[in-house]
Amino acid sequence: MLLGIALVISVALAAFVVAPLLATGAAGEGTLPVDVTPLADLKRRRLVVYENLQDLEFEHQAGKIAPGDYEALRDNYTREAAQLMAAAKELELSSADDALIEQEVSVRRAQRKHQPAQPYLCPKCGYENPLPVKFCGECGARLAARGR
Repeated sequence: MLLGIALVISVALAAFVVAPLLATGAAGEGTLPVDVTPLADLKRRRLVVYENLQDLEFEHQAGKIAPGDYEALRDNYTREAAQLMAAAKELELSSADDALIEQEVSVRRAQRKHQPAQPYLCPKCGYENPLPVKFCGECGARLAARGR
């Protein structure tokens, strides 16, 4: 009896461990997305520089780094953090501009979809020309300019 229970538990445990390896479902559904945008990368790099500055300060206080080396490293880390902050700010501003441009483009596309297509009829011969042309394909007469 005890041996049967142990056998059932071991089979269930083996099935529990092996089931995810044999699953053919959509891969990556349960995983968290990795944020690899340029702005997120700048933020991650800036946080690494801040952590390096904290470590540098701790090691200087512990007496592990010479004062000259400490000053040089602190200046380098501070300069790098400032550059990363400026780059992030520039990217945020350009992202806002890009969003505004994309909004304008989508508005204009929506307006063009709702405008009926105007036929390019030649006033001279009445031939319906393909879009867009400046001269009639039948007689060569200049077509009236269309406003956009």
